[in-house]
Amino acid sequence: MVIKITLPGETPVEILFYHPTFDVTQWTPLLQRHLPHARLRAWQTGDNAPADYALVWHPPHEMLRGRTHLKAIFVLGAGVDSLLSRLNEHPDLLPPGVPLYRMEDTGMAAQMQEYAVSQVLHWFRRFDDYAALQREARWEPLEEYRHADFTVGVLGAGVLGGQVAQRLRGWGFPVRCWSRSRKTYSDIESFVGADELSAFLRGTRVLINLLPNTPETAGIINAGLLAALDDNAYVLNLARGAHLVEDDLLSALDSGKVKGAMLDVFHQEPLPAQSLLWRHPHVRITPHVAAVTRPDEAAAFIAQSISRIERGDAPQNQVDVTRGY
Repeated sequence: MVIKITLPGETPVEILFYHPTFDVTQWTPLLQRHLPHARLRAWQTGDNAPADYALVWHPPHEMLRGRTHLKAIFVLGAGVDSLLSRLNEHPDLLPPGVPLYRMEDTGMAAQMQEYAVSQVLHWFRRFDDYAALQREARWEPLEEYRHADFTVGVLGAGVLGGQVAQRLRGWGFPVRCWSRSRKTYSDIESFVGADELSAFLRGTRVLINLLPNTPETAGIINAGLLAALDDNAYVLNLARGAHLVEDDLLSALDSGKVKGAMLDVFHQEPLPAQSLLWRHPHVRITPHVAAVTRPDEAAAFIAQSISRIERGDAPQNQVDVTRGY
């Protein structure tokens, strides 16, 4: 559905665009379908011309520096850590007083649900075990797992984590979540903060990580956390590579404490060819594709957000820079 947005006075809106792989010529007609007076230009070195808004992903330092007249900056993805992590090195990367917004959903929640549900069912139906038997040409029906013994714990219960948790609950799994604040999802246990982390981990068979990447959550999936999971646990990392201590996961896999891992994100991307994760028999890898920005839906969200700002209203999903999300 196309929502035509009319701005006061039909004033042209000047928008700077930077993304290392997206083509601005693809985004221009998509945004103009909703916001006809939007004028996008791809930022290039030396471009200091005025702009009202900026759409960015991994922007160069010099693109945003000093642009205090911007009305807002939109990050073209669910996470903002790639930008905020550079503030120590470049404190003036974000112009003071300019609000920063992240994508609310734009199709990412559905993608995360598909990814998480498909993998949890893969483990629950023991397809990993049957794949191992196939390699040995062994015909051997295995004992079924029971839903009651397959508790799924979701680290992070924001927009994406909450929807993943609710979708898995619909498949009959016991589901719990751990986050900064108490959640009230139906039939899902909610755990909060460091004091309740041990209780959250105890009895968790499948751990799904959808935490924001902040200094407090870096390295949270470490040897101590993995040891607190149920025996023969599974780990699904869909958030950021910084959350996982990869050597600790490999040790837990080798010891049998963790039975399998599905990883979409890594400390270094692309994952180096020499990484042991590539060759571990109980690790499956995808190249950071669990949920990608869909331009159609992102353009509609950005257009509506710009309309709200132009009319004096505050859009949703402003980033708290001090918290990191």
